[in-house]
Amino acid sequence: MIKPLVIAHRGASGYLPEHTLEAKALAHEMGADYLEQDVVATRDDELVVLHDVTLDDVTDVAARHPGRAREDGRFYVRDFDLAELRDLRVWERMNPDGTPVYPGRYPARTGDFHVHTFAEELDFIRGLNAKAGREAGVYPEIKRPAWHREQGIDVTPAFIETLGRAGYTGHDDRVYVQCFDAAELRRLRHDLDCRLKLVQLIGENDWREAATDYDALRTARGLERLAQTVDAIGPWVRQLYELPAGRGGPLDSGLVARAHAAGLAVHAYTFRVDDLPPGFDCFEDLVRYTVTELGIDGLFTDFPDRVLALRMP
Repeated sequence: MIKPLVIAHRGASGYLPEHTLEAKALAHEMGADYLEQDVVATRDDELVVLHDVTLDDVTDVAARHPGRAREDGRFYVRDFDLAELRDLRVWERMNPDGTPVYPGRYPARTGDFHVHTFAEELDFIRGLNAKAGREAGVYPEIKRPAWHREQGIDVTPAFIETLGRAGYTGHDDRVYVQCFDAAELRRLRHDLDCRLKLVQLIGENDWREAATDYDALRTARGLERLAQTVDAIGPWVRQLYELPAGRGGPLDSGLVARAHAAGLAVHAYTFRVDDLPPGFDCFEDLVRYTVTELGIDGLFTDFPDRVLALRMP
């Protein structure tokens, strides 16, 4: 088997609550090549590491601040100061009915995990690297930049400044910057002169992640245009293959080959032992198929140890 980059998706989140420093430390110990950060802004304009712009799925915010929800019933990071967020307990991701999204993971509503800033995590990873004698890279995402601007903050300059203070400034540094918003990535590269490696995340249009036409991006022409701005794409794993009607195994969608022809690396998401995509009954078969047959260059996984166990030395 070839050697894809192993990107710890929100840390070793198959074992510990996502985006906690504990989950990042475990992923680093497992040997992940890169550790992922999702970055959102607080009311006092601090950048924190959380997957969503809302808090209620992964913290006890509803119990701590019952009167602070917006009209949609959700509790938004942007409505809380950093000091308030630090007092929250972080736990396993929950469904709206209060049941865990992944029942077999870390026990629900237990542990003493907390929110931290983007800068704190970068400093923490620097310490892990120094102690281990190897450099795990960072793979941060700018979350919903257009939404943040509507909320009164342009997160991208502060995001890049924070990376710069941590020593991530050049194209050869061990960092990838990812975003679902194609316009924001063009702004980064061409207006803000960001030299870091950039990754266009590719979702489905009905996810409404950004005002970006992901169907158009997956075409040969769309990928050629992307290559003028970014270094890699991050497609959803279900976009890599198709399932024929009736019986039969997965068929290559051609996306990886088209991306490689345009000079783009492919880092697919998300590989989970406990949430296999249709067409696969075994995590190892999923990894082998996408890596050896389709030729992806890296993958996001909640279980970095399981992927690393398959990787050739």
